[in-house]
This record gives sequence, C-alpha cells and structure tokens, in this order.
Amino acid sequence: MPAATSSEDPDHAIVATWRAESARLVGALTRVTRDVELAEDLAQDALVAALEQWPTTGVPQNPGAWLMTTAKRRGIDHFRRADVLRRKVEELGHAGRGEQAAMPDLDAQVDHIEDDVLRLIFLTCHPVLSAETRAALTLRLVGGLTTAEIARGFLATESAMGQRISRAKRTLSEARAEFELPTGAERTRRLDDVMAVIYLIFNEGYTATSGTDWMRPDLSDEAMRLARMLAALAPDEPEVLGLQALLEIQGSRTAARLDDSGAPVLLEAQDRTRWDTMLIRRGLAALRRAEQLAARGKPVGTYVLQASIAAEHARAARAEDTDWRRIAALYDVLARVAPGPVVEVNRAVAHGRAFGPDAGLAVLSEVGADALGDSPLVPSVRGDLLERAGRHEQAGASFTEAAARTRNESERALLRRRAQENMGRVPKPR
Repeated sequence: MPAATSSEDPDHAIVATWRAESARLVGALTRVTRDVELAEDLAQDALVAALEQWPTTGVPQNPGAWLMTTAKRRGIDHFRRADVLRRKVEELGHAGRGEQAAMPDLDAQVDHIEDDVLRLIFLTCHPVLSAETRAALTLRLVGGLTTAEIARGFLATESAMGQRISRAKRTLSEARAEFELPTGAERTRRLDDVMAVIYLIFNEGYTATSGTDWMRPDLSDEAMRLARMLAALAPDEPEVLGLQALLEIQGSRTAARLDDSGAPVLLEAQDRTRWDTMLIRRGLAALRRAEQLAARGKPVGTYVLQASIAAEHARAARAEDTDWRRIAALYDVLARVAPGPVVEVNRAVAHGRAFGPDAGLAVLSEVGADALGDSPLVPSVRGDLLERAGRHEQAGASFTEAAARTRNESERALLRRRAQENMGRVPKPR
C-alpha cells in the first residue's frame, strides 16, 4: 500500500526535511553501523531517492520516517552484499581468522532517538580533530549543510573542503572514536569542545574574518540552530543554556548590522527597532533558566557571563540607556574567570563607556600590541577610544593600522572611513 502523501512542494519539502532530520538520521545509523562514513552514505542515498521519487509520487505524510525507512533498506542491502561476499571468500579459503562480523539488525534497531544527535555532536567534535575541521564536520553531519555551502563559509574550494571532511571521517575511524556519550570529566571537557565549535561557527557568520561580506548569516543561523539543539539535549547544563542565550541575543541584531547600501553599522548606531524581538525573548528565557540552575548550585562559566552582557544591550531600548557600569562589572568578572586578550579588549570598551575613554585606554594599554597577532581588534578599539577622547590624529592612525590588518573588505572600508573622518577633524596648521 503506497504511503500517504501531502500536497507540499517536493523541492521545498526535501530541503526542509533534510535540514530537520539529517542529524537524527546520521546519528541513528552511526549508532548501529558504528561507521560514520557509511552512515552518511546511507543517509545520502535516502536523500537521492527522495529527490528522484517525491516529485513524481508526492511528499509522504511523514517525510522524516520515509527517509529513515529508505536508509534502513539501503543499509540492509549493503550488509547483505557484504555478508554474501564474506561467505564467498570463506568458501575460497581466504577468510581471515577471528571473530566474524555479524550483520546489524537495522530494521529493528534504528529509531529516532534524540540521544543519537547528542552522540553525533560529540563525535564530530572529537579532540583528535582540529578546531576548524570539527566545525566543518559538525556543519556537514549535524547541520546537514552541503560541502559547497561549508566551503563558501570557510572560503575554501569545494574539492578541498570535501577532502578535509573525508579525511576527518577517516581520522575518526582510525582513532576508533566511540559513538558514546563521554562521562565525568571527559564529558565536561568534550562538552566544552562542542560549545566552542558552535561558537566558532557563529562568530565566523556574525563577523567574517575575510571576504567581501561583513556577515555570513547562513553560518550564524546554523550555529543558533545547533545551540538550540544542544540546549534541548542537555537542558540541565547552565553553560549550554548560556551559549544558546548568547547566540540568540547577538543574532537578533543581524538585520540592523548593515545599512541600506550594505555597509556595516556599529552597535551604538543601530536601529534597535530592527532587532529580532523573538530571538531576544528566546535568548533571555534561556538565560533565566541558566540563572535558575546556577541558583541551585550548578556551576556557570563564560557563556552565561557573556550572555548576561549581551542581555544588558538587549534590555536597553536606546544606546544611551545601556548600563555600561553593569557591563564593565561583568567583564571584570569574566576577566578573572577566563583571562585573555580578547576579554581585555572588550573590557577596555566597557570601561571606556562606563568611566570615560581614558579608563578604557588604561585597560587597553595592558594588552600587548601583538597579543592577537595580526587581528585588527586592538588598533580598532584603540582608535575608537582615542576618538572619544578627542585625540583625532592618533585615532586616525589607529584606524588606518586596523584597516591594514583586516582581511574583510567591508570591515576595511568601515575602518578607512573612520580614519578619514578623524583625520578630517585634525586642526590645520596656520
């Protein structure tokens, strides 16, 4: 009896279903096959079958279950072929000694189990992989993005990204990475790795390190989706909720971060009526849950603190309403919990707004000129503080230095404009 179908547009349904279900599909198949590469191949086979059949037969009433059933059948066919080949090899007398592999019972075992998604996230963020490779593999297997989409996000060719992802899957296989949730201290450490990868993806989308566009919303949107998924799977972890809150609140500003010509708009100049109030509400709700868990003795860390800082901006209807003293105090705590040059630079911004530009410059003076390598962050913040102090010639020089350091064309144009504006304010000699 044919499956019931809906009248939904097949192309739209395939994209939406794959984005929603691919992580569960790959996770469940990995749990049974113990082979992430094979699991992805089976899931991709099911996707191809949908592309071939749904435009003709219509979209099934339960498209996710359709994909799972199809992937199961492909997996059963795969193992049957492998089993036949093994028996033929044995008959020829070339079979190796030792335990023989049994065909997994995919038909009985594969179900939509949410823990499989969490296991998959931990697997793609295994410490045997580099941070950037973890991010790429997470986007591929958990986010359901195509290799071409990931390559665009990381400014790589599709072939190079495909090779990187293939190597990552081989590396996991060679390392015999377990498809199990780690426990104890190992789970805490790996959870930190998972959150760091999601945050890395978001930051690259929020402010691109290079290229022509200041933002890559597809990456930041995907990171928010992954953070929500992680929070749903680990709802009693304050830091996971803090990460979700941070990304939701920061992501709410996306529409206001560019003007009509596509030029970047800094936080204080943004039209706050363009901020996404739904994302803000969702972020503040996640932060409240994190704070409730903290009140019961659950430890919190950098993501909850950063989310608390972002919340102060979200609660201010106008830029001038921002409680910068509260933000400066939160950065002071963050600097003690997680000291580092990026925190100090942001702390300098907060102190500059709360207590005057000289206070901010005093904090920034403790950050080495090359503490962040060739990043434009230090000279751009110094330029901003000098501008607020009325030291326009020095501000112009700092913005010029920052513009020379950035690899992002939109950011470079913004920094050059600010440099020119400041140099234009320098009194001309008589």
